[in-house]
Amino acid sequence: MPALSKTCRHFLLCSGVARSPAIILSIALASFANLAYGAEVRIAVAANFTDTTRELISAFEETSRHRVTASYGSTGKLYAQIEHGAPFDVFLAADSRRPRLLEENGQGVAGTRFTYAKGKLALWSPVTELFDDAPTWLSSGDFRKLAIANPKTAPYGAAAEQVLNSLGLWTSLQPKLVRGDSIAQTFQFVATDNAEAGFVALSQVRAWENQDGTLWPVPQDYYAPIEQQAILLTTGAGNPAAKDWLTFLHSEAARAIIEGFGYDTQS
Repeated sequence: MPALSKTCRHFLLCSGVARSPAIILSIALASFANLAYGAEVRIAVAANFTDTTRELISAFEETSRHRVTASYGSTGKLYAQIEHGAPFDVFLAADSRRPRLLEENGQGVAGTRFTYAKGKLALWSPVTELFDDAPTWLSSGDFRKLAIANPKTAPYGAAAEQVLNSLGLWTSLQPKLVRGDSIAQTFQFVATDNAEAGFVALSQVRAWENQDGTLWPVPQDYYAPIEQQAILLTTGAGNPAAKDWLTFLHSEAARAIIEGFGYDTQS
């Protein structure tokens, strides 16, 4: 049986229940479970980072006693939930603006914000040889629908808007655009043939089981860098699991996983 703490033994003796082996065993096992499994960290994660996060969680839980509960969605919607008191400990956004705003308004812990990944945008279709030259194909308009994430809530959608503006096509392609609430939904539009192609995160294509298709990694000069930042929220300031999770994201093991999904981690 695990050793009882001094406080626990004192409670049992003073409460007159020390003669009950069942109660002693129950409390001892509960104490042992807390030591064995550690704490829980609740993280809010940008949708583009879903597959990467699942692998990170697996590695983190294997090397720590902590558990991770993740909620995925567009950065804008997760930010709104945090503003309205959603009980998250850590926010992994797909931009730097929202974490900075949380730090400024006191909902994020000052000094904990950092860039954990640099996202890459890609034009993708599961159809092989759909286009040879992506800008020319986009200019032709020879397709039914083109998927992008909502530029107002998803940083990858804002990047897609910048690309189309750079090509002078944002206005002319409006009738053909289908907008996903998040980059995850945008990817689904393309994968399920609701759009011939779409601007998605390169990491999503890397994680997709079927590697066939047509891919154009969008050159960086077409859109502003996607600096994905994490921040410890004030609701998680006293949670050791939250702090350990952020420390883990800085580790070489975490960086190897993140880079394996097509992100940059170096400044």
